Amino acid sequence: MTTVVQSTTLAEFLQRPETKPASEYINGKISQKSMPQGEHSLIQVELCEAINRTAKPQKIALAFPELRCVFGGAAIVPDISVFRWERIPREPSGRIANRFETYPDWAIEILSPDQSFGNVLNKLLHCSQHGTELGWLIFPEEANILTIFPNQRVEMLTGTAQLPILSNIDLTLTVEQVFSWLIL
Repeated sequence: MTTVVQSTTLAEFLQRPETKPASEYINGKISQKSMPQGEHSLIQVELCEAINRTAKPQKIALAFPELRCVFGGAAIVPDISVFRWERIPREPSGRIANRFETYPDWAIEILSPDQSFGNVLNKLLHCSQHGTELGWLIFPEEANILTIFPNQRVEMLTGTAQLPILSNIDLTLTVEQVFSWLIL
C-alpha cells in the first residue's frame, strides 16, 4: 500500500531519513513505494542485466535499480533508471556521484499489484516533461508494456511487439521476451 503524506517543500523532504521501501516526493506529496514482490524483482534484475550487458562495456549507458533522481521539483525512485554514459553524475575525481540531481534518459516502472496506476503513470509523465527520452510502464498481470515517448506520446505494446530501446543501445527485446523471464 502506498502511504501519502503532505509536505511543504522538496528541501524538507530531502532532509527526512530514508525509508524502506523508498519514499518519493512529487507534486508536493510524499508517498512510499510498494515493497517489490517476486515478478517485479525478477523483471527488474533481468532488465538491468540485459541493458548493462549491452551498454556498459561500450560506455553507452548504465542501468540503475531503485536510484533516487531529483529534478523538476520532484524526488523520484524509478524501478530502473538508465543514464547515458556522458550524463552519469560524477565527482571531480571521476568517481560516480552519490546524488543524481537530474532526470534519467530512460525511466522504467514495474506496476505492483498494490500500486496506483495513476501515480506511477504520473511519475513517468513527470520524467517525460523534464527531459527523459523514453519511459516504460510494465504491467506483469496483463503482460503488456506502456511506452512513453517525447511529447508524451504513449503506446501500449503486447506479444511479439518489439520494444523501443534508448538509441545507441544494441538490444532487441519483445514484450514476450520480457515476460518469459518469469518462467523458471
